[in-house]
Amino acid sequence: MRELSVVGVRVELPSNQPIVLLREVEGDRYLPIWIGAVEATAIAYEQQGVKPARPLTHDLLRDVLAALKAPLQAVEITELKENVFYADLVIGDGVRVSARPSDSIALALRVGAPIRCAEQVLSEAGIVIPDEQEDEVEKFREFLEQVRPEDFAG
Repeated sequence: MRELSVVGVRVELPSNQPIVLLREVEGDRYLPIWIGAVEATAIAYEQQGVKPARPLTHDLLRDVLAALKAPLQAVEITELKENVFYADLVIGDGVRVSARPSDSIALALRVGAPIRCAEQVLSEAGIVIPDEQEDEVEKFREFLEQVRPEDFAG
């Protein structure tokens, strides 16, 4: 397993499909995962420090895990089958619960849990951005600083 960090979310044009972009902590591969608008908003809210008046689903799950004293130890993106990513929540003493990567990432951001990815998934779906395209990554970061969670409402 390789540890990943969340670069952010954006809307891919022309399809208007949100993606979350992850990057290897110790490496140069990026992992783009297409996600739903609700999950994109949940991730963007947390990254931007937006606190809704009432808990979102991911906030609720965070609070339930805390109340049960079953901390989220890690999120692991385990498989890619027919262009669908699969992940597990690793809870407490190693209990594994299957979950969508988008929901898992939103929860991991809320509790500060590490996000990991199987090497096989990174080998298959990871991309290396050549130096000349680093400008695009910088533009993406600038975009993330200006985007609002409401931009993902569809």
